[in-house]
Amino acid sequence: MTLPELPAETFRTSELDQLPDRDTEETAEWRASLDAVIERAGPERAVYLLRRVHEHAARVGLALPRLVSTDYLNTIPTAAQPAFPGDLSMETRITALNRWNAAVMVSRGSRLGLGGHISTYASAAWLYEVGFQHFFRGKDQDGSGDQLYIQGHASPGIYARVFLEGRLSEQQLNGFRREADGHGLPSYPHPRRLPWLWEFPTVSMGLGPLAAIYQARFNRYLHNRGIKDTSGSRVWAFLGDGEMDEPESTAALTLAAREGLDNLVFVVNCNLQRLDGPVRPNSKIVQELEARFRGADWNVVKALWGQAWDTVWQRDTDGAVVHRLDELPDAQLQTYAARDAAYIRAHFFTGEKLSAVAAGLTDAQLIDLFADSRGGHEPLKVHAAYRAAVEHRGQPTVVLAQTIKGHTLGPEFQSRNANHQMKKLTMEQFRQLRDTLRLPIPDSALRGDEAPFWHPGEDSDEARYLRERRAALGGPVPVRRVVPRALTRFSPSPFRALEKGSGKQEIATTMALIRLVKDLMRDKDTGHRWVPIVPDEARTFGMESLFPTAGIYSPDGQTYEPVDIDQLLHYREARNGQLIDEGITEAGSMAEFTAAATSYATHGEPMIPFYIFYAMFGFQRTGDQLWALADQMGRGFVVGATAGRTTMTGEGLQHADGHSHLLASTNPAAVSYDPAFAYEIAVIVEEGLRRMYGPQAEDVFYYLTVYNEPKQQPPMPQGPAVREGIVRGIYRFRPAESPDAAARLQLLASGTAIHWALEAQELLRSHWDVHADVWSVTSWTELRRDAMRADEARLRGEDHTPYVTRALAGAPGPVLAVSDWMRQVPDQISQWVEQDYASLGTDGFGLSDTRDAVRRYFHVSAESIVLAALDRLAREGAVPAGTVALARERYGRQAGPVR
Repeated sequence: MTLPELPAETFRTSELDQLPDRDTEETAEWRASLDAVIERAGPERAVYLLRRVHEHAARVGLALPRLVSTDYLNTIPTAAQPAFPGDLSMETRITALNRWNAAVMVSRGSRLGLGGHISTYASAAWLYEVGFQHFFRGKDQDGSGDQLYIQGHASPGIYARVFLEGRLSEQQLNGFRREADGHGLPSYPHPRRLPWLWEFPTVSMGLGPLAAIYQARFNRYLHNRGIKDTSGSRVWAFLGDGEMDEPESTAALTLAAREGLDNLVFVVNCNLQRLDGPVRPNSKIVQELEARFRGADWNVVKALWGQAWDTVWQRDTDGAVVHRLDELPDAQLQTYAARDAAYIRAHFFTGEKLSAVAAGLTDAQLIDLFADSRGGHEPLKVHAAYRAAVEHRGQPTVVLAQTIKGHTLGPEFQSRNANHQMKKLTMEQFRQLRDTLRLPIPDSALRGDEAPFWHPGEDSDEARYLRERRAALGGPVPVRRVVPRALTRFSPSPFRALEKGSGKQEIATTMALIRLVKDLMRDKDTGHRWVPIVPDEARTFGMESLFPTAGIYSPDGQTYEPVDIDQLLHYREARNGQLIDEGITEAGSMAEFTAAATSYATHGEPMIPFYIFYAMFGFQRTGDQLWALADQMGRGFVVGATAGRTTMTGEGLQHADGHSHLLASTNPAAVSYDPAFAYEIAVIVEEGLRRMYGPQAEDVFYYLTVYNEPKQQPPMPQGPAVREGIVRGIYRFRPAESPDAAARLQLLASGTAIHWALEAQELLRSHWDVHADVWSVTSWTELRRDAMRADEARLRGEDHTPYVTRALAGAPGPVLAVSDWMRQVPDQISQWVEQDYASLGTDGFGLSDTRDAVRRYFHVSAESIVLAALDRLAREGAVPAGTVALARERYGRQAGPVR
């Protein structure tokens, strides 16, 4: 079939053709006027006029689509800059000292092969210094202050400033990247390694921007719920332009705009270089970022050029220079920063119009334009950008500040592709740096092999000025403070209710945990401190009852009538809502959890975050964030629901988690449990609240896995050994019916596998006269950690026996461990068990089928356990050798296919 040819005019339609034109003649006149301008003055003039009209329309309040990209110019011209409020000469000397000490610190470490980064801070020094002197609020006034997410590679400059403040010694600077003796400095912002200084770990690139957005959002959450007035807190995130390639860096931009987070400022250091070379060699990263942020509805402030360019703009009467900058790729701009004036004249100022602009400029002025005069290197430009950011309302702001990587470090460093890997300066380069920075360091101090740190003295004008500015802004930053504030008054009734069991009712452990948390949220003393977080699966986990009671947090409240308003469990958003239903973003949920989990330090307000998710989408999907949570010393409950490889089988491979406990075991701060019964959950959560929020609070977080398989929940067995065993990791749940039988066995099981073990216990007794004790293992990982601590104690000459060894000491027969996890999970404890040890697990990819079928497939069904148990006993001679073959014939397919 041949389609009819359409007239060319058809392809020039737009969405406006769907709207009525009330005055076609007027429309034609406007079009004709534009055509006339193009013909008479050229397209550049026409574009300029249109943008002026567009700008004016926005000022008078007309709702027009925003431009996503503007010319390669500063947002704030020199004439519009506010007055600089500080002593510029003094602040220049302070910045120079910080540059020097940062370079010395890294160079000294590099002589020992420790590495370090010089060029990043060299480019960003003024971006930080202007903030420290005039914007960043400390914690002395309200306990919160501003939150700073420092770019990790710039940490030497921050250490240098803290040294100048008197909060770090020269000995500590000399220990940069030497932490083993306990007195050095970590390479990057690591709160766990330097907990009095750093608040946020940021060097895992991409996580800082995401975490900063959710920190700003959580600040509003605290404020809107009436827990703390955070209206004075602002979040500042310092980022690299190369870092913005990480998907997490821009993953939540629309959230920040949607919620109007004008308490958030991104500062992107646009030095146009990645670790290996230019960020956008053939295009322009600044323009790309501007378009991305404007498209996400952020306020964008560009600080690209220094004041030396003002002369150029005055000469550029035709806009030729601006047009040249707009089309110039980043890699070429970097080249100009490293070349002489002749090269710049020959390759940038080409053609009649551009040559005329350059004709009135000296060679020194031309070199200065490209090698030094960038907006991020001039405090007045940076101050103007920051002032515009903090005064803007209704939107988050991004400051795009253009700098030169390696600035002031000399021609061997500036703009060189390899400068990220250049770790130290020669003594001659230090002399050049001294002269460039105009520091009063005598030649005699630069004659040895090692450049000295330089401090003007505690009573110097520089030190006094610095202290005065920080005092005016509320104290030192960065700083991390923890004011002990224990939460101890938790109502005991929710815990005791779970310990009674469910009677004849069948409930899944997921539902048991949700019931517990809902009851704890009703507690009059601590209920308001719970922060339930879920990534758009609240109904899946039975949390819909929180909708009308606790409410779903929304800074706008509920501006509509929900479709289910007539139902008991209707959807209710509220400005003071407690539940955070995050949307389909595990990364966002994890960032929100981290902000809540560290509120005890950030704001002095201990909160109890409870983050529940599909287990498969926790440690696997957001493992890097869980490490950052540990580094930041977060506290709270992370819950992997629908856990295990065989309980969520309808969803298949992508939802079948058989390994998160293995991943969790690698995180030193994760206290991991795989409870089998509701009463175990009660004991574990109660103990977790004591450990994380009691008088001796620990910097850990709890990881619980719960299942979606309804079962009758038994009452908690009596005796103190049960409670201790639940917390420590193992206890005997059901002893053998005939403890003196000839054929004995120990079955260890965790989570939902306890039910397969109990069924196997009965089959072994009734079919084969084999009697087994069934042990509930609540935490394979905690048992292993206890055993490793015992090993360390023995190396110190102390007599210490692992808990799992003591628990199983003398238990007759072999040990067979089974779980809904990979065999490596229960195998963690094998070397500390004196009996013959074997395990069953769900190694391999998941698949879709019924639970029974999948358990047979993985050989963890009750019948499979029986076969494995008889095999171990046969090897010991406790049952006849032919028993295994008889059992295999008896159970057949119930024991699973050959894989």
